[in-house]
Amino acid sequence: MLGAVALFAAMDAGLKSLSAHYPPLQVGAIRGLASFPLVLVWALSTASLRSLVRVHWPMHLLRGGLSVLMMACFVYGVARLPLTTAYAITFAAPLLVTALAGPVLGEHVGPRRWAAVGIGLLGVLVVLRPTGAGMMTAAGGAVLVAACCYAASFLTTRLLARRDSTQAMVLWMVLLLGVAAGLLAWPGWVPLQSAHGLQIGIVGVAGAGAQVLLTEAFRRGEASMIAPLEYSALLWGVLLDVALWGVLPDGITWIGAAIIVGSGLYVLYRERVAARAAAATPPP
Repeated sequence: MLGAVALFAAMDAGLKSLSAHYPPLQVGAIRGLASFPLVLVWALSTASLRSLVRVHWPMHLLRGGLSVLMMACFVYGVARLPLTTAYAITFAAPLLVTALAGPVLGEHVGPRRWAAVGIGLLGVLVVLRPTGAGMMTAAGGAVLVAACCYAASFLTTRLLARRDSTQAMVLWMVLLLGVAAGLLAWPGWVPLQSAHGLQIGIVGVAGAGAQVLLTEAFRRGEASMIAPLEYSALLWGVLLDVALWGVLPDGITWIGAAIIVGSGLYVLYRERVAARAAAATPPP
């Protein structure tokens, strides 16, 4: 999981760099298409062709649409925000997953977890810093929309995991992202420059490697133990912001990030407690 987070950070740095030269939808298409060949090799070497083709297509198409919107919003936001600030906002996604788990998946969410979700969302407001007029920046709002899409995509993934293979989910996600975003970006497509070959290569390799490592992490370990490691992205965000763009998050961003991370860790703790209680309860 730590390796996956580090590679995702490298991919995001590449996306931020490319966003200065290409529209958000085109950058999203580059992210999907650059990773697809490597993901295809991995999928074909670890799963049967039948399991890759015989899938629940409506849910995959929904997930692909969410991925396009998520990527376009994230690229738009990260082009205008430090990586650290963008990461702090996206950390609201696990809280949103908890909030939606009840109505979508039928899971019980107790009052303590609801309280943690509310506090975490207040932390998001701290990071976004709405003005006196009640308006937040377009970039911050875009990243928040991306976090909502990520949460919804995560829920569709849990539903798909009941019937489709992990390889199929990863393969069709990157392909649908690349093709759909590419078609939407085509009218305003900017010719790719050879000078950006390194960034595109980093996005493709890091994105594919991160997806495989993430899948392997959740296959081998408990989600409640692995998920908190995602917060290590803050460290990578700070390092990349300083090394590549010479910026540091301000104190208010750190306060908001601490509130969000603390709430997320508490939610994960409560989920683990609930899972242990359920395992200890004898069947009727």
